[in-house]
Amino acid sequence: MKMNSKPTYISLFSSAGIGCYGFKLEGFDCIATNELIERRLEIQKFNNKCKYKSGYICGDITDDATKSALYSQISFWRKNEGISRVDVVIATPPCQGMSVANHKKNENEIIRNSLVVESIKIIKQVNPRFFIFENVPAFMKTICTDIDGEHKTIAAAIENNLGQTYSYASHVINFKNYGACSSRQRTVVIGVSKDYADEVSPLELYPDLVKERTLREVIGDLKPLKEFGEIDENDIYHSFRPYPEHMRAWIADIKEGQSAFDNVDDNKKPHRVVGGKIVINQRKNADKYTRQYWDKVGPCIHTRNDQMASQNTVHPCDDRVFSIRELMLMMTVPYTFKWVETDIDVLNSLSTEQKRAFLKKEEIKIRQSLGEAVPTVIFQSIAQKIKSALKHPPLNTATINKLVSSNKLSEVDNLRDFIVNNPMNLSATTLGKIAELANTSRTDNAAFFTSKTLITEMMKALPDTQKDIVRILEPSVGVGNFLPLIIKKFEGKRIILDVVDIDEHSLEFDELILKYYNIPDTCTINYIHGDFLLHNFEDKYDYIIGNPPFFKMKSTNKLLNIYRSNAINKSTTNICSFFLDKAINLGNYIALIFPKFLLNTPEFAPTRSYLSKKAVECIIDFGEKGFPGVLVETLAIFINNLSRPSITRVASITHGKYISQTQKYIFDEKLPYWIIYRDEIFDSVCKKLDFNVFKVFRDRQITNKLLSSTGEIRVLKSRNISDDGEQIIDIEGYDSYISQNTASNLSVYSYLNSDGVYLTPNMTYKPRVIKKPKGCLVNGSLAILIPKKNTMLTKEQMAFFATHEYRDFYQVARNYQTRSLNVDAYSVFFYGILREKPKKAPITEKLDEE
Repeated sequence: MKMNSKPTYISLFSSAGIGCYGFKLEGFDCIATNELIERRLEIQKFNNKCKYKSGYICGDITDDATKSALYSQISFWRKNEGISRVDVVIATPPCQGMSVANHKKNENEIIRNSLVVESIKIIKQVNPRFFIFENVPAFMKTICTDIDGEHKTIAAAIENNLGQTYSYASHVINFKNYGACSSRQRTVVIGVSKDYADEVSPLELYPDLVKERTLREVIGDLKPLKEFGEIDENDIYHSFRPYPEHMRAWIADIKEGQSAFDNVDDNKKPHRVVGGKIVINQRKNADKYTRQYWDKVGPCIHTRNDQMASQNTVHPCDDRVFSIRELMLMMTVPYTFKWVETDIDVLNSLSTEQKRAFLKKEEIKIRQSLGEAVPTVIFQSIAQKIKSALKHPPLNTATINKLVSSNKLSEVDNLRDFIVNNPMNLSATTLGKIAELANTSRTDNAAFFTSKTLITEMMKALPDTQKDIVRILEPSVGVGNFLPLIIKKFEGKRIILDVVDIDEHSLEFDELILKYYNIPDTCTINYIHGDFLLHNFEDKYDYIIGNPPFFKMKSTNKLLNIYRSNAINKSTTNICSFFLDKAINLGNYIALIFPKFLLNTPEFAPTRSYLSKKAVECIIDFGEKGFPGVLVETLAIFINNLSRPSITRVASITHGKYISQTQKYIFDEKLPYWIIYRDEIFDSVCKKLDFNVFKVFRDRQITNKLLSSTGEIRVLKSRNISDDGEQIIDIEGYDSYISQNTASNLSVYSYLNSDGVYLTPNMTYKPRVIKKPKGCLVNGSLAILIPKKNTMLTKEQMAFFATHEYRDFYQVARNYQTRSLNVDAYSVFFYGILREKPKKAPITEKLDEE
């Protein structure tokens, strides 16, 4: 068995293979290419796209036989080439039903868009390291029939099927800004498998912005063609395509930017002669018969680029449409690309008549292929970046820690030398991880490596700006994890980026690591060594973006009162709150990572109160996926200081939920805290319940050291309450007891003989409620619910807490949290008592009402 060393790809709906020729140029091996029309697939064969003939698969990808051929080819490569996984799948499904250029709409469009869903299925099955979609600007908003049979947007279908296994981004780009001399807007979606997504972000794989190239720069050196049917003797593809000679007068006198319809003389306007009278042709599109500008970027290349009556096809000075060669250059198709099996030198040696016969046979097919193509340079740029990423497979934390230990990188000088010399040729991302993990003060500063997956989601949610100059502040930059993606996000802008950190070594390493990135000249980075909370900033910022430290300051820390003096929330000791408060005062738009307990804990009630009056435009809930290996739930909050509260986009990375909420609805003042996943089902359960019924007590004194397997007083724990909440159960080896003498000194002892209170487990999404028996105590795994008005629950009311309906409701009420699930003074509000009849409004009570 061979061991293939080249990166690999599969191309679906590949047409003539013009776009993915860029992958060939970058040294990728094509495992399989699928195209419906055989003559287009033949062009790919002429260019030796696939290593094996069996890789050329002609047929409808929805047919089982076609898919079987595709999967068989992957198996063949695994067996004969030793590949473990396909690197890239490219899909460019037909855009009928989506393109604005297609004026006709029909009932079969949704069915036609099933080709997109078929591509999603194949990506899901093949599980490549990377995937690419290219399509029309409206691609992600277009409706399709998903695998589950439901009609939804393509964006939703991609998220539904690939969102849990890929980090992906979608951008509408104009090819003219990325190397092509053709103005055409298209959607490009790039996905990175989650096992690579912390090494490289999909945002980093997009082509880099380049200066637009004019037609003069791209095709100005080609030979002028003035005669009908003229063919450049050195290039058969550079020819004057003939048309009816009377039409030449229509364009002969027009200047750059003018249309034949602009002629004053009706005889020179596009027309027909009917009954001896001139009838001017209809001008459905303003760009018909329009001469292009030499010193502007080329137009969008359409499939009917052979006709002057099509859109923007007339040469800047010659009286003709663009030649094939000119179109190829505009679309960045290299001279090495072959349209037929015969070599170009042989074609150029043909007689004039033979050349004309050849063009008559092949020209329209070539032109159509060019009109449907992705410019070669676009996919070549993406391929180049993917190839670079594949050279640096991800290293896990354990491996990095070994590197840190074996190279003594916790010593600053050693780490500096390691980053500068990079003896293992590691990626900039990995160097950043090493620098972060090697920083011995990271625990003191609560600085943890911010993954690219997390930052990617933040950059996707961050709004664009119309400003040419953008001022951005990163208040706790660390080793600069955010910076490459911030710079990519605002590509094309003049960026002034101020970065702050309290650790001078982190700033030094940040600067060293950034040298491995291609930072544009339009970006100025100012490094500020100091305490963000004490530093005096003279100007406001357009954006403040980052991951501030989260830790509770000790009351003995002299800085606590100083920080509090400038804070909005003065009741907390958590330093992240002070960062948020200062950022609110400094920035127009704030995007910060924050502990998820911002949503619900009493400590952050003042913060929620003032944020509710601001425009919170987005909340991304990372759950425990934000910082792998760190037992903390996080979210990213996006605040627009220049807007008023309206809609809040809520995204759950853990649950794959993406919803738009009315801010007032999820920040309802009657709720004890924010319920970001609130919906109609949640409200329907609310109507069945009376809230604000209980107070809560949770023991914090009984530890395992105080317990034994026998004793005078039984101590109930969470598992002692049956799943249906109907009985106390005995569990051998689990049941615990405490002595009378020890218990009498504990706070929970006051509830020993209380039988008017109730018990419910902490830290669970399986709530159940049971009346507390006399003569027993509970440890912290059970909360004691104390009725505010001596309310006695019926058996039916207690049973409701163990139902699926209430448990589903409770998950929403707790915002799907996994770490802060103890029943506290706020969450106890939702232990509502079942009513005989539903209320008219979901919430009629408030937490502070008795």
